[in-house]
Amino acid sequence: DQAHEKAFSDFILRQTTNEFANDLDKLRSAGDFNERSVPMLVRALRQGTACFSVEERVAVGKAVEA
Repeated sequence: DQAHEKAFSDFILRQTTNEFANDLDKLRSAGDFNERSVPMLVRALRQGTACFSVEERVAVGKAVEA
């Protein structure tokens, strides 16, 4: 199940970055955006997975890997 949750997390991160590409570009061009900002941004985006149950994350992860 851990592999499926990782697949889900990776999928959500890809989908989120695609959906909010313009907003992310604006963040990257901000004057206070630096090399420390990227890991913080990735962590913030990954936290969005917490609103899904384990069962949902595993089910989507399985579907993504299929």
